[in-house]
Parts: sequence; structure tokens; C-alpha cells
Amino acid sequence: MLRQAMLAVARNERAERVVSTSPLTRDVVRRYVADDVHAVVAELAREGLLVTVDHLGEDVTDRAKAEGAVRAYLALLDRLPAGADVSVKLTALGLRLSEQLALDNAATVCEAASVRGVTLTLDAEEHDTINGLHSVHATLRKEHPDVAVVVQAYLPDSEERCRKLDGARVRLCKGAYTAPGGYGSAADVDRSYVRCLKALMAGTGYPMVATHDPRLVEIASALAVLSGRDATAFEYQMLYGVRPDEQRRLAALGAQVRVYVPYGSDWYPYLMRRLAERPRNLAVFARSLLSRS
Repeated sequence: MLRQAMLAVARNERAERVVSTSPLTRDVVRRYVADDVHAVVAELAREGLLVTVDHLGEDVTDRAKAEGAVRAYLALLDRLPAGADVSVKLTALGLRLSEQLALDNAATVCEAASVRGVTLTLDAEEHDTINGLHSVHATLRKEHPDVAVVVQAYLPDSEERCRKLDGARVRLCKGAYTAPGGYGSAADVDRSYVRCLKALMAGTGYPMVATHDPRLVEIASALAVLSGRDATAFEYQMLYGVRPDEQRRLAALGAQVRVYVPYGSDWYPYLMRRLAERPRNLAVFARSLLSRS
């Protein structure tokens, strides 16, 4: 119930105005959203961590704003090191307007990224965008086989998706949305996540294990060994500002760890989803506000 309430707040314009304009939120936002993305990327690199960078923004219904998102990514790519990744939401590139527009814009970013030795990951969003997401991904992969896609374990067809994506780069996450027929309990989502992990680790693609759950990290490590994968054949992904000590610990053990670094002014929906995912995040947020009041 709390998760559904927080997701509803994420779509509430009045709540967004209140939270976004409060001076009390500024330091909290900086904990999870990069203020100076280039400085953050450089610091993470010094710590032996990889990055995927997300220019925040979604649900664009204006062609000019979609073009603006493309320009923002092109400018970002000029300053990212080779080996970095960018995470792109197709609704920011115009998916709500047309699938073809989103495909064309994603192809522009993808081509620019490949020249710079940077990869691209298509982020998963609301359940009604999933078919468009995978359609665009399938088309892009014909010319850019390393373009990745996100699969959300809370959706009941997630294991089947993982099997169909054999050979691809796949980021597996629990999912920060809701959907009709989607798994509602944490236990069901976790079981689905493990089934997806088994399919990905046993396949020929490149699994990207996006979780902060210690049990799932251990399971992923065990499945990698059982599947004969070394440390270069998969990676862990964690959010900027969440469990940074664990990120460094895994990297020190020789694992590939990629940090998801969001930046930009449109941070409100992103932050609300992070709070919805883990009640513990909401408690941290509340304490941070109280400490400033």
C-alpha cells in the first residue's frame, strides 16, 4: 500500500511543486542525483567503479522536448570516458508521440555513443510502454548489437523476456512501477528475479544484475560460478547514493560494478520511485528533512 501511494505521489503535480520547491529537499536530492555529473563520474572512476548516466526526464509529449533530450545526451557523450554507459528512457525521446520518433532519436544517440566507445541501455518504464521498448530495442540491435535493455522482474513475463533476449546485454531489476497482473508481494518479485537470473546466467548474453538486495547479490555470484562466468562476463549495478560501501566492497573483490548516476532538473519522479522501492529510503528521506527543519 505504501509503495502504491508513493508511486501515485510521483505522478501528482501538486506534490511535485511542494517537494521540488522546498529548500529542505536540496541536500537529500544531492545524495541520489548528481549535482555535477562530470565530477561524480570522475570520482567513481577513481574508486574503480563503472557508470551508466541517465539524463532525467520522461513522458515527453512535445517533439521539441524530445529533441532537447537528444541534444542533452549528445552533449553528455562528449564528456564521458570510453567504457561508460548511458541509460535512456524512450518516453523522454518521444515514445508517447510515436514509436518511430523514439526509434529515430535513440538511433541518433546510439550512433554517437558507439563512436565514443560508450554503450547505451534502454530503460524500462510503465507497463504500457514495454512492447514499444522491446520493439525499438530489437530494431536498434540489428545495427548496434551491444545496445542493452532493462527487464523488470515484477512483470509476469519477465523470465520469458530474458530467454528471448539470449545473447543481449540485459539489465535485470525488480521494477519501480505497478501493472495489472504484476507481482505484488516482495517475495513473488524476488522469486521472479531469481528465475530471470538463472535464465540470464545460463544464456549467452551479458547479465547486468541491478539490485541492492544482499541475498540476490549472493545468488547472482553463485549462479555466475555455476554457469562458468568470470568477473568480466557479468556486472552488478547499483544506484548512486545507495549502499556506496557495498559498491566499493564488490569492486575491491574484482567484480565489475556499475553505478547508475542520474542528473538533471527533472528529478522528482525518479526520487519518488526510489522512495517507493524501499521503505527504508523513505525513512532516510524523512530524517534528512527533519534534521534540516
